[in-house]
Amino acid sequence: MKKSSGLYKSDIQELPRVGDRISFLYFEHAKINRQDGAITFSDNRGVIKVPASMISVLLLGPGTEITHRAIELIGDVGTSILWVGEQGVRQYASGRALGHSSRLLVKQASLVSNVRKRLNVARRMYQMRFKNEDVSKLTMQQLRGREGARVRSVYRDLSKQYKVKWNGRSYDVDDFTGGSIINKALSAAHYSLYGLVYSVIAGLGLSPGLGFVHTGHDLSFVYDIADLYKAEVTIPIAFDVASKSNINDDIGKITRLKVRDSFIDGKLIKKIVKDLQYLLDVDSDDYLEAESIHLWDDKEKLVDYGVSYHEYD
Repeated sequence: MKKSSGLYKSDIQELPRVGDRISFLYFEHAKINRQDGAITFSDNRGVIKVPASMISVLLLGPGTEITHRAIELIGDVGTSILWVGEQGVRQYASGRALGHSSRLLVKQASLVSNVRKRLNVARRMYQMRFKNEDVSKLTMQQLRGREGARVRSVYRDLSKQYKVKWNGRSYDVDDFTGGSIINKALSAAHYSLYGLVYSVIAGLGLSPGLGFVHTGHDLSFVYDIADLYKAEVTIPIAFDVASKSNINDDIGKITRLKVRDSFIDGKLIKKIVKDLQYLLDVDSDDYLEAESIHLWDDKEKLVDYGVSYHEYD
């Protein structure tokens, strides 16, 4: 391992695994730099320092400035970084994450490109919502109908429980402040969840765009996986926030903090990893393999003499 800027670059085997990291950090109107193995965040209130390798995803909102050295460290330790819009409700760009092996990506691509296999994975996703029912014979249209009814029921029940008026999901991604309190809370909660799901998907070397239920969007798989947890995690949080807030409150910030607190024990991250392994039929979680490149051959799976092991500078 070679020395750079007075610091050693961590081996991928030395870094915290995806399931062992904290969930996400959101910053806006802050300057982001690097101090040794930590990322520093400074604004008019002071400076905080966070070990970069323990963050799953860093969400950068409007008014953030980040140095090249900070980006270098973030890339080295496999932390996902997303540049997002106001209140964290729109994604503009992202950086490379932890996984360098394409093994799981190839598996994902093979499943999504075969109609029968894709349908099986989609049914597994719906089966996770309807644990006491057999949905293995239902069509996608029937499954979507059942899911729609389930979610509408969740909204109705939480509306009664928290005494929050509910007139349906309505929001404009270009005008966060124009929505109702409950719709702003739902948007902020869901986008926080999307950021976490994205970091796990990218960290495992999977493609955020190769969805099984959703399709045609570069975050289709993120939406697939996030939908598994909304009814139990983000929707209740949003109704809780709406029940205690008024129109002058910073709904986005309040909601993000509550969502962050619900993620803080790491259980959801571990569950996402486990669920992805189940959905893609992956037996083990040994996704942090030695970084290597092979040559593909139409007769053999890999060409032995074509392997090239990378050594970091």
